[in-house]
Amino acid sequence: MPHLVIFYSGNLDRDLDMTAVCRGLADAMNSVRDDEGKPVFPIGGTRVLAYPAPHFAVSDGGQAGRAAGESGDYGFMYLNLRMARGRSEATQQRVGQAVSAAARELLAPFKQVRRVGLTFQIDVGPEVYDAKFGNLHDLFQKGAR
Repeated sequence: MPHLVIFYSGNLDRDLDMTAVCRGLADAMNSVRDDEGKPVFPIGGTRVLAYPAPHFAVSDGGQAGRAAGESGDYGFMYLNLRMARGRSEATQQRVGQAVSAAARELLAPFKQVRRVGLTFQIDVGPEVYDAKFGNLHDLFQKGAR
């Protein structure tokens, strides 16, 4: 953990480099420090995943946009950051502000050419079971960074 999962309307792929958005958001997550100045997230645990929805309906289907002389080709993007409990509220706020600021910057040029609904939420809910058994963390724990 943390995992930032992005669900978005597939029509955004025509005008948006989602891989660059994912990289920028991961970099933002890795830049956040806790109350003691330490990285909030282990670098080997940071993941940003984006899933386009091939089938979707957004708002009024474009009627208001077309009436305003625009294309009416709306899109949406939902970002959900899930992180483990144990971080202070101030740290959680810093994470939210950093990811929001990065998303605003990365998507600003895109918002100039298309109407898009954007939502970002952080989930620090209860964990019933959590198993980690990959080998990516090992690379960073051995100082190979």
